[in-house]
Amino acid sequence: MSSQQAEARHRPSSVVVVGAGAAGVQTAVALREQGFDGGVRLIGAERHRPYDRPPLSKAVLLGGRPEDATFDVDFEKLGITLDLGRTATGIRPDLHRLETTRGPVDYDCLVLATGAEPVRLPGTEGVPGVHMLRTLDDAQALRPVLDGRLDVVVVGAGWIGAEFTTAAREAGCRVTVVEAAGLPLAGALPGDVAAPMAAWYARAGAELRTGARVDRVEPGAVVLTDGTRLPAGAVVVGIGARPATGWLDGSGITLGAHGEVLADAWLRTSAADVYAVGDCASFPSARFGERLLVHHWDNALHGPRTVAANIAGPAPAAYDPVPYFWSEQFGRFVQYAGRHAAADTVVRRGDPGGDSWSVCWLRGDRMVAVLAVGRARDLAQGRRLIASGAPLAAERVADPDVPLKSASKPASQAASKSG
Repeated sequence: MSSQQAEARHRPSSVVVVGAGAAGVQTAVALREQGFDGGVRLIGAERHRPYDRPPLSKAVLLGGRPEDATFDVDFEKLGITLDLGRTATGIRPDLHRLETTRGPVDYDCLVLATGAEPVRLPGTEGVPGVHMLRTLDDAQALRPVLDGRLDVVVVGAGWIGAEFTTAAREAGCRVTVVEAAGLPLAGALPGDVAAPMAAWYARAGAELRTGARVDRVEPGAVVLTDGTRLPAGAVVVGIGARPATGWLDGSGITLGAHGEVLADAWLRTSAADVYAVGDCASFPSARFGERLLVHHWDNALHGPRTVAANIAGPAPAAYDPVPYFWSEQFGRFVQYAGRHAAADTVVRRGDPGGDSWSVCWLRGDRMVAVLAVGRARDLAQGRRLIASGAPLAAERVADPDVPLKSASKPASQAASKSG
């Protein structure tokens, strides 16, 4: 057994989890589910009881109760100590000590689950009327905007921008979306795949301005670089997120090019007895042959189970999921699984001008990613095919009437190719 394996099998007497979002909460809960009976302390910077983020851009924003977003977890019954309103400021791995705004916290084992923070629009820090949508406080601050049916300018036509625009239009706001790229979801999806989604904005009554950049925000207006002035009772910025790891500077924990914690296949960091999970960490994927940084809820759900197993279990477990994401926008349920970057073939199923279609990416005859719009069955079956690596017949994948699970190549063809 290697020294790293021995470390993975060491069972600590207590665990401190930094970050009380989805990844942190799920880690604490998974430790108990894995039979860990030592102390578990969950530290969160916010004073709110731990809550889930997906409802913020949907139910909470449209008038739901904030408590509806809180996790349905009996922390006291599970023996998990909640330590809220405490912000981590640094780590001393040599001393096994976490530095915080309320004094140091010693740990036997530490889990970093601090998530990501939104990228701010330069020049708008502290400007009244400029909003982000990441926290419960952010959602509550935006409620008066929707209740007052203000004119809103949304900067960024990514996932958050689309979801907020959907809610704002439902509330009766006039919405203009400004996107620097030529199409929505630039960077997340290839242009030819995202192109049909541009029409969704107009159908919902929102104006989408692509190829447009913000020069400055003034009271009551957003001024674009071409001089256009857009009326704005409020501005919502959704131009991406980055790992919330600035507090780790000088800690000796290795960070990646995007500021993420570089975890190994067992979600261990470069420091002994320190793990990292969720939006703040990347991990190597043998399945896709690259390091993945996944800013999605599903990663915050499944990664903690691996961390808990490696802390509490007798043997190390590697983490190599099929990434999954979903979004509800403009009356459509959009789902994505896998990683399309390495694909060499794109196969479309159904009419992208309609409300039900999907796109499959293949590498050779194996599926590596699937996007489904209103076709939940395609997503579910496609995700299993990505995980299994089953050889597929592209012509059957392209037939929307053929279930993806039935698109496998005959055994004779698959054996012939592999041979």
